[in-house]
Amino acid sequence: MFPVGDPMSSVGSNTSPPRAIFVVSDATGETAEKVVRAALSQFEIDDSDIDLRVFPHLRHEHDVDTVVAEAQVAQALIVSTLVRPEERELLFRRCGERSVRCVDLLGSLLGSLAGFFGIEPRGIPGLLHTVSTGYYRRMEAIEFTVHSDDGREPDALLRADLVLVGVSRTSKTPLSIYLAQKGFKVANVPVVLDVPPPSQLAEVAPERVFALTIQPEALLAIRRQRLLRLHLDLVPDMSYGQREHILREIYFARSLFSAHPGWTVVDITGKAIEETAADILRAFSAAHQRQTQNHLLSDGEK
Repeated sequence: MFPVGDPMSSVGSNTSPPRAIFVVSDATGETAEKVVRAALSQFEIDDSDIDLRVFPHLRHEHDVDTVVAEAQVAQALIVSTLVRPEERELLFRRCGERSVRCVDLLGSLLGSLAGFFGIEPRGIPGLLHTVSTGYYRRMEAIEFTVHSDDGREPDALLRADLVLVGVSRTSKTPLSIYLAQKGFKVANVPVVLDVPPPSQLAEVAPERVFALTIQPEALLAIRRQRLLRLHLDLVPDMSYGQREHILREIYFARSLFSAHPGWTVVDITGKAIEETAADILRAFSAAHQRQTQNHLLSDGEK
């Protein structure tokens, strides 16, 4: 699969390479391209500084995988006008897995129009399609979660339904995306040795925060396997995969968690993403039920 048309230019006015924007569509992509070009006209950016590519007729999982992989290499922003629910969810899931930024041009508009008219859109590429309110909620949650990955948007912590906190390789990103597919807006915060977390984290309601822990030997094995895949296992002074450094990270994380007794600690050792997600949702539901009961008791006393 190849992009339609030529990039706006391959040579910039400065030494920096052009910034890539990928427009993906399950139709021709012409309308989406015009919208992106109109938006770009609002910025003082030369055409030569933008590498705009259009990927039309995305209908298969392989097409989505290919585009997202290319976007990751090019560090591109993906702008989507996919209308089929399964394709849009797949795109956002793949973008989340590869930390690729993705903007959904249709999701918010379709949801607003559906609420305004009191009817659901139809599901035909180039037109619209039938989707449920839950679908729009999931898409909004996935987009929020992708943009809030790895502490990228500290202010988003206050708008998140769930916040995951943990050291590197405790499955924060895949777990966040999995929960987002269930309609939860999830932000995650990396715990970095001797670095305080963002101040916004202290303002989040504690029942929304889940501290991910893992046994040191399990984390050591995961990190060494990752270094092996990246061919970094023989790099000297690579503390990332050293037992002593990992222990220090885990102890630092535990001290942070102990300082916030209202957070729910979840041990992910040996668990699949689905198991950990189920643990989190059970704890979150129980906390919500306790809050509801307390409110009812408080209102009864009045």
